[in-house]
Amino acid sequence: MQQSREKPLAPLPPIAVVGRGRVGTALARSAAANGVELTQAGRDDLDERLRSAEVALLCVPDAEIAAACASAVAVGPRLRFVGHTSGATTLAALADAADAGIATFSLHPLQTVPDGEADLVGSPAAVAGSGEEALRLAWSLATTLGLTPFEVPEESRAAYHAAASMASNFLVALEESAAELLASAGVEDARGLLAPLVLRTAANWAERGEGALTGPIARGDEETVAAHLEALVREAPELEPLYRALAERTASLAAGRAGATR
Repeated sequence: MQQSREKPLAPLPPIAVVGRGRVGTALARSAAANGVELTQAGRDDLDERLRSAEVALLCVPDAEIAAACASAVAVGPRLRFVGHTSGATTLAALADAADAGIATFSLHPLQTVPDGEADLVGSPAAVAGSGEEALRLAWSLATTLGLTPFEVPEESRAAYHAAASMASNFLVALEESAAELLASAGVEDARGLLAPLVLRTAANWAERGEGALTGPIARGDEETVAAHLEALVREAPELEPLYRALAERTASLAAGRAGATR
């Protein structure tokens, strides 16, 4: 597929982003910042907005992709490409477009999007296409929006998205758990105090991978780990299983690192 990357589509065909939620709005902002003309459509004005569009990018919840695709195909007489922005969903959800002879693609920004103001410029983006031209469109659109495209095999979409969820959503859940535990110990502004540690740890991981591990488990301090568990049983017993599971994974990483240095 290297040829797809070397022959970008320029200029891009007329594009309609379907959906006015967080992802659709963030992509529209990226388009405006990079001089890309597109129109943003919702349920109420889908007919009007898709009338002249050649590309429909569906920014809707995963469960609504198939229905949104059918609606777009029904009202978009000039559509040549229909895509979605889901991380876990394959191109099979765009079957109505494929059946109508329309090329299909996906473009998933690998970035957390808490609201429509999220800055996506510079973020990686997983792309896929039903054929050479569709992949070239997805690659070109991502690049023009200021994203860095990469390909994920269709059969690996769920695993790819699981990794993204672990890296982002699970991190939030973990840090909220840590903040709650610190607050229960009588310390105020737990999030503010933990934030520098979290940010530095993330930076260390980005630079060093598992080499960023520090702390009692990495150095084999079993007494401190036992004290942690006693405190959890006393202060926040609902977090003990989480601690044990993460401690086991941490010990495994630490053991692998130690073995590699021998």
